[in-house]
Amino acid sequence: MNIEVAIKEASKELKNNRIESALLDSELLLSSVIKKDRKFILLNLDKELDQNDHDNFKDLILKRSRGKPLAYLTGTKSFWKDNFKVNEKVLIPRPDTEIIIEQVLKIYKNKDYINFLEVGVGSGCIALSILKEKKSFFGTGIDLSQDCIEICKYNAKKLGVNNRIKLLKSDVDNLIFRKYDLIISNPPYIKKFDLNKLDREVIDYEPKMALDGGLEGLSVIRMVIKKSSELIKTHGRLVLEIGHDQKELVKKMLKDNNFYVNRTLKDLAKNDRCIISTKK
Repeated sequence: MNIEVAIKEASKELKNNRIESALLDSELLLSSVIKKDRKFILLNLDKELDQNDHDNFKDLILKRSRGKPLAYLTGTKSFWKDNFKVNEKVLIPRPDTEIIIEQVLKIYKNKDYINFLEVGVGSGCIALSILKEKKSFFGTGIDLSQDCIEICKYNAKKLGVNNRIKLLKSDVDNLIFRKYDLIISNPPYIKKFDLNKLDREVIDYEPKMALDGGLEGLSVIRMVIKKSSELIKTHGRLVLEIGHDQKELVKKMLKDNNFYVNRTLKDLAKNDRCIISTKK
């Protein structure tokens, strides 16, 4: 069977299973199987697939048709300017989270050095993207999951920034007194009883620890803000990703913990998504 026929069959199966990006996903999964880029696929539609590759491709299509996210099937996800290794132990990076990178680079565009902390480092997509952009910054990343720490270590080495990040399996509450210039976090902020409303690709496959923010969706955010008030230098910044309906509650928490709210930013869908604040 040639590439064109295999992709047509796969795309039809994915469409039948309500996968919106059926054709693109088919092309990317085949690219992953034969270890060639998508451009090669499109320029070699008449190339014959060997049986082993075709069998592996069909297996991936079956998993994708059942809702398993593309990033977990290919093992990579593009974020900012790089591809990051991911698996089912880490949250898949979202384009909306790139707001954090944009804002940090804007705030510190004239700074040669800062020491920052990321709470809930996951795949490392936020911290490592910042370190790659700013060659003299130093970061610390913490996460409760050792699997996340290992994935982040791999990505740090791949991006060539592993000598400028310290990674710890830790809760933010366990950090000893230390003054950071910046703390960033994309914490779990989904309300516990809203988890089952998420898309099947999210709730069935992504780690619940990275999604579940407790009854109000604010449990981890509250903890991060409270501890950050002790860990951030005076006039240091706290940059948080939040749920679309949490702006006012989070602003109150920040003010109650001696932070000045600089601004909130909207995501690609025009929902409130990021709050920037300064320690008084």
